Amino acid sequence: MDYLAATADKKYLMYISQNYSYAILRPLQKEILARGGEVKWFLEGDEVNPDFLHSDESCLTSIESVIDWNPDISFIPGNIIPNFIPGKKVAVFHGFNSGKLNRRGYEDHFNIRGCFDLYCTQGPNTSKRFSELSKAHGFFITKETGWPTLDPLFSKMANNPYIDESDQRQTLLICSTFSRNLSLAPKLYEQIKAYSEQGKWRILMQFHPKMPSELVAKYKALQNENLTFVETDNVLPLLQAADVMLCDTSSILLMFILQRKPVVTFCNQAPGEHLIDITDADKLTGAIDYAFTRPAELMEKIEQFCQQLHPYQDGLSSQRVLAASNELLLSNPALKPKPRNFIRNFKMRKKLNYWRW
Repeated sequence: MDYLAATADKKYLMYISQNYSYAILRPLQKEILARGGEVKWFLEGDEVNPDFLHSDESCLTSIESVIDWNPDISFIPGNIIPNFIPGKKVAVFHGFNSGKLNRRGYEDHFNIRGCFDLYCTQGPNTSKRFSELSKAHGFFITKETGWPTLDPLFSKMANNPYIDESDQRQTLLICSTFSRNLSLAPKLYEQIKAYSEQGKWRILMQFHPKMPSELVAKYKALQNENLTFVETDNVLPLLQAADVMLCDTSSILLMFILQRKPVVTFCNQAPGEHLIDITDADKLTGAIDYAFTRPAELMEKIEQFCQQLHPYQDGLSSQRVLAASNELLLSNPALKPKPRNFIRNFKMRKKLNYWRW
């Protein structure tokens, strides 16, 4: 059966709670609309800005309107969705597995919260684990599809605002996660300040949206002709514009490295041969200079890593996600009931102020 063709006349909900989720789901939205499906967005909470919606995108403004609309499938680039929303629920992830551990010492990427019917995984190094978990739990299935977010990354973007062809310097992109224990931002300020004054490289900076406001303000104050601080809901143009990335343990580094570009990390939680990881700030400049040379041995390790992380460079991951989701909907496989999650769903009802039963 052609499961892509089955998109016509079906309803697809984009359930998001962070601004970066717009860029994650828009390639998928494009495929749905091209095949006659209907898409609506629901913005949960106050950390997602409705101003980032495009004029031709339709938003449901209450949980009641979501339930009345009765979506066939919901796509979630986050961790949870209420069980009282109808239809199948598909996890598409908000990033790669960067090796971050939760409070119990487990990799948070593989935390099964009982919300999803389908996990659309990004590559072999996560598919195997999710397949094992699906067999153990029995209430969801796993399909390796690649990540829809990256579809535009593998084609040249027109009019990229972060590329300055008149500036012949190499471009360094600095990104950081918000976690105080993992973030490079409070630890490397003096080094980055010096780089902004020296002008050796053209520097672009972008932080996780949950970064403390005082740190954001501190780095914004460094902006000059050498350093630009960027706030955006779409990081892909930034990734394409840079030659090397400086990062910590943020999963954005994995998106960058898939372009086969070197990454320097500071105190990364899951270092490997594909990264240039340092723990001594005094070695930072040398590591960045080395990365710009793109040494052959490092580039070979990066290629091997990318084949396990996300082998798809065809820009068709959205099609694979859509086909897998439609197959789930139409074949309706015999799965165990999902956990009731009474406490979590009560909290979601309270948060969303929804008490209809």
